[in-house]
Amino acid sequence: MSTLANTLDELTVEGTLYERLSDRSVRCFACGHRCLIREGKRGICQVRFNQSGTLRVPWGYVAALQSDPIEKKPFFHVMPGANALTFGMLGCDYHCGYCQNWLTSQAMRDPAADESLNYIRKVSPSEMVNLARRTRASVVVSSYNEPLITSEWAVAIFKAAKAAGLMCAYVSNGNNTPEVMEYLRPCLDAYKVDLKSMSDRNYRKLGGVLQHTLDGIKRAHDLGLWVEVVTLTIPGFNDSNEELWDAARFIAGISNDIPWHVTAFHKDYKMTGPDNTPSRTLLRAAEIGREAGLHYVYAGNLPGHVEAYEDTFCPYCNAKLIQRSGYVIREYHITVSGQCPKCGTKVPGLWPRDPSTVQLNGYGMPIPVY
Repeated sequence: MSTLANTLDELTVEGTLYERLSDRSVRCFACGHRCLIREGKRGICQVRFNQSGTLRVPWGYVAALQSDPIEKKPFFHVMPGANALTFGMLGCDYHCGYCQNWLTSQAMRDPAADESLNYIRKVSPSEMVNLARRTRASVVVSSYNEPLITSEWAVAIFKAAKAAGLMCAYVSNGNNTPEVMEYLRPCLDAYKVDLKSMSDRNYRKLGGVLQHTLDGIKRAHDLGLWVEVVTLTIPGFNDSNEELWDAARFIAGISNDIPWHVTAFHKDYKMTGPDNTPSRTLLRAAEIGREAGLHYVYAGNLPGHVEAYEDTFCPYCNAKLIQRSGYVIREYHITVSGQCPKCGTKVPGLWPRDPSTVQLNGYGMPIPVY
């Protein structure tokens, strides 16, 4: 067993999201794979494993930690201008060839990611709350790797964060289950999902199942979580008009108030063949989203090249409500009651109680924690 595996196996506790079976196997409910894990074996994520008929799960550490602008998640309808203390652990239930966080997500799967051992820091939930206060973060987010597979640890942190008056959010691939979402719901405010494609064949290449993610988006919305959806548009993979229309129609079919972010691919990890996504592709995708009836469509991570698709507009009177430049809020006009100041239309989202507290023209960059 590798040094990384030994270290991670020590940083575990008995899980909550599983059932014991009669032959000392266990069934894990943390993600949509619902792994049947035999004694002495690991789940697809590699970090949840069966030890003598007990499911052991990650606990007590972070492998990535910084205070990000919440717009970087991206959440555009959650506490604009806020800092979000964002943490990740190791492992993932997918194996996306373009993952920009592959050093943490592909640990225990790709030997090239073994250096992630050096990123591990032991920490307690109360220390995480203190770090949030130190960086003036009003939201705590589990991200970087897939948070579903480390949900027991996330809930421990989120309980402490909620007690301190902080919001909590997931940045997820959406491959969830009813069990994990019911477990998370009391501690979770917002849930961002990567809708990676509308082709099941593409999803299988990444290690997932399209329907699981579609169900996961609807499940999160039905539970009353604030949901935003992101599609990383990759040339030749998921950027056809047909796929973009399918994605936009699906989201609008749940609610036309769900924000849809279409973002630009850049070459990373094992996917170096496609060209980087040009701004014209993002504009085409955003226009499809608007034509499909979505009220809030954003073109991301090419600031200054996507016209007005960085900003939030009232869907009724088209008044500009939030002006953004990258991760920086330039203008904020939503009222204390969450309405358009011009026509009074309610703007869905999780907005600050006092609009005067929104930080304008801020730093717009991650804040190191250590």
